[in-house]
Amino acid sequence: MIVAARRTAVCPRGGALAALQADELAAPVLAQLIEDAGIPPRKVDHVLLGNALYGGGNPARLAALRAGLPASTPALTIDTQCCSGLDAILLGAGLIESGAADCVIAGGTESFSRAPIRMRRPAAPEERPVAYTRPAFAPPPFADPDLGEAAAELAVMRGVTRQAQAEFAVASHAKARLAGAHWHSRLAGQAGGLPDRDGFTRDLSLKAALRAPILAGDKETGLSAATIACEADGAAAVLMMSSVALGSAYRPALTVADGLSVGGDPAMPALAPVAAARELMTRLGLAGDDFAAVEVMEAYAVQAMVTAAELALEPDRLNVLGGALARGHPIGASGAILAVHLFECLSGEESPAEALREDATGHGLALIAAAGGLGTAMVLSTPVQKGG
Repeated sequence: MIVAARRTAVCPRGGALAALQADELAAPVLAQLIEDAGIPPRKVDHVLLGNALYGGGNPARLAALRAGLPASTPALTIDTQCCSGLDAILLGAGLIESGAADCVIAGGTESFSRAPIRMRRPAAPEERPVAYTRPAFAPPPFADPDLGEAAAELAVMRGVTRQAQAEFAVASHAKARLAGAHWHSRLAGQAGGLPDRDGFTRDLSLKAALRAPILAGDKETGLSAATIACEADGAAAVLMMSSVALGSAYRPALTVADGLSVGGDPAMPALAPVAAARELMTRLGLAGDDFAAVEVMEAYAVQAMVTAAELALEPDRLNVLGGALARGHPIGASGAILAVHLFECLSGEESPAEALREDATGHGLALIAAAGGLGTAMVLSTPVQKGG
């Protein structure tokens, strides 16, 4: 049962969160979750955090200790790139389902601003270190394209025009602006001086979106600075408890109904979560229009658009609080942000998601793709209220 969900503001690299390391971003989220759940820190059995850009160490452990958790609480950092935050939540749910834990905090954290500079150590004394931007995500003979190039190829394959992508980005910003007032009271870390709003969301016009420079692809279907999520800093996590540990406590709670991580073609990573979602929908007997809320990662507008079309998802239930195009993409945290948004939409806690229809069932779907052809999907079900 997810009983609490929080995130920080998401700010572009070099913005309001630029001075903070990944663990410093996550610590106030962890502390707030414990306060929201009304439990002593010693009740947390494990902390799991996704992170993609750290240069070693264990950010989850640092964050747990900064948050005031006992030194006896174990912590684990995982890296499945963009899927990391959502994968951490699924791992936490698995610990509880197996009986290995009763209470887990799981999510993700990322600081693009403070990420280490990457260099390969020389193989011989006379050689010099070589800087690199990203590691390989798939070895030969697999294709390992730049993610922007892969998304641009997807746009060509599916005929998704630059105009359509721009319209999608404009809508993402509009939804995020409408939800902005809600987040002012829900973001973690404000007591410690963290911002009370996302730093990138703006009143984006279609004219401005179409003027944005093309970064990948051609004039007809190319990806622009408006239709690619910006690099960002942020953290998000949920607190999960077993139904036994929850006991007779009365609070909004969502059940992790099912979840799945899959591998697909490294050349076309954007399609991997489609396969994961289809498998989950088959296992649960659900169709695209059965979900009251759907959170699809908007690393690229075309990625989210094709995913929604493939799964026949209802447009008025898609990313109703705004997506990553309107916030930014803190890689290791992005999947966890999707889960936090589902909690906000489905738990009934003053959700601004007015687009959700009354006749919708109480299921939510989160989907995210990652470099190397990985995809993760999770289904949450409606609030379960326990009364004494």
